[in-house]
Amino acid sequence: MFDARRRNRASVVCIACLLMTSSVAGHWMYLGVASLGQTDDFPGHESFADRSLSLGCGDLLGLNEKQRQDCEQNPATLDLVRLGAKIGIVECQFQFQNDRWNCSTAYANQTVFEHVVRQGTKETAFLHAVTTAGVVHAVTTACSNGDLTDCSCDVEGQAPSTDDSWQWGGCSDNVKFGISFAETFVDAADRSRHEVQQATAGGRIERGGEGEGGGEGKESVRILANLHNNEVGRKTMTVMMSMKCRCHGISGSCAVKTCWKSLPEFRKIGNNLKQKYENSVPIAPVSRPAALRRREKRMRRDPITELELVYVERSPNYCRQDPGRGIFGTKGRECKQASNGPDSCHSLCCGRGYSTQEIRFVEHCHCKFIWCCEVKCKTCETIVNKHRCK
Repeated sequence: MFDARRRNRASVVCIACLLMTSSVAGHWMYLGVASLGQTDDFPGHESFADRSLSLGCGDLLGLNEKQRQDCEQNPATLDLVRLGAKIGIVECQFQFQNDRWNCSTAYANQTVFEHVVRQGTKETAFLHAVTTAGVVHAVTTACSNGDLTDCSCDVEGQAPSTDDSWQWGGCSDNVKFGISFAETFVDAADRSRHEVQQATAGGRIERGGEGEGGGEGKESVRILANLHNNEVGRKTMTVMMSMKCRCHGISGSCAVKTCWKSLPEFRKIGNNLKQKYENSVPIAPVSRPAALRRREKRMRRDPITELELVYVERSPNYCRQDPGRGIFGTKGRECKQASNGPDSCHSLCCGRGYSTQEIRFVEHCHCKFIWCCEVKCKTCETIVNKHRCK
């Protein structure tokens, strides 16, 4: 009996190892990266863009059998996950285009963002939130467009209007279905890892110490942080739903308005999540399976809200290239000499200095139309200075 218990525990530990590896070797965000069709700046890395079309549901590690079956029975599901991940990654690259970490992607294997996803930094938090929101956006849009047989636009939850000037009408975007889908799919791997960790700890999560401590507690809180940040992405989609209305009346008057709820532009979601990133909350290792607590002791009585991004580890400075850690560095990045923001040459170049290149542009200018029928232009020369980090 003792041997049986030991074998069972060993099996659980093996499963845990596989799940920990799966988060690195086959992250679902990879689908979005592959569809970008970008090339990698690191020599020797092979692009997986050409292989993305052959990647199936069974290749996504960390999913249970039921989810794989559902995905294989409905191929559109995988396409929506791919689209949602791509939406999130493109937005990430826009939001961080002027920062030292600019949401760069890598293709050496089925990893995405190298060590960023495996860590618990502020950047990890933003990635989880924005890509989850991207999946919600893609699935919800597909529902409203009639591209999915399992859902349609949302005609429920429209309470009678208290204002006679407008009434509910049309179809609202079915964000509830998008959120449900994203929660099931996106959270699958981390929920499995969380359950395995609870099993290996005898139903409890080991505490790994205060602050930047390591051990099982740190890994456990990292998993919980991922799940929380996924929820922040979904919740943000819900609270930012907007009302759209259409007027009805004789001769263009607006005697009656019909209104419905609509998804916001994803750029607004990205802007909102970037603000949350700037104000993200550092958290400490946990002593209870489902608890997150603030790292600052004087603020631990304040609960962490559903709209706050959280992180476990301090971010590296991202200044120098380190392929082993997935850091591209800022060498060769264009900077702005007169800026006071993160894209300034002082900040972006990390004190290494920068080189300036004078670029001349020749173009037609001061064009005039001569009757009839000729356009005469002068030739203008513009000199622009481009600064790049050393």
